[in-house]
Amino acid sequence: MVDYGDCIESEIMQRRKAREAALQALFQIDVGRAEVEDAVTYVVTLNDLNDAGEKFCRELVTGVLANLELIDKLIAEHTVDWDIKRLGNVERNLLRMALFELMYLQDIPVGVTINEAVEIAKTFANDDSGRFVNGILGRFAREQNLDDDSEG
Repeated sequence: MVDYGDCIESEIMQRRKAREAALQALFQIDVGRAEVEDAVTYVVTLNDLNDAGEKFCRELVTGVLANLELIDKLIAEHTVDWDIKRLGNVERNLLRMALFELMYLQDIPVGVTINEAVEIAKTFANDDSGRFVNGILGRFAREQNLDDDSEG
């Protein structure tokens, strides 16, 4: 008999791992000037993602890169008195990824995207980064009138 609770938990954990892997790949591409495919392949292997996790990771990375100019413009508009280049590398790439999710992946609830970004910021940076990321994403969601009615 299949325990659907375990399946759902496993899927949630794969999504978290995929987000962390996507952040790592975006960091490598942004800071280390790594090639996209090399970075994604490396983090997928490093994080032991299953097929669904790899697909989600690739979707995040390619989506951010395809929309980078718009996303960076939005970050600049929402980080008052901060040039995007002055943001920490982790925070910058995490905001890019979360804004992509908020704008283009409507099947993921807004609260899930923001909470995941905050938790990942705490893991890869610090608690202050988590508060900073929460503030930026929360303000963006309110200004865009994003709601949490979707499933995901």
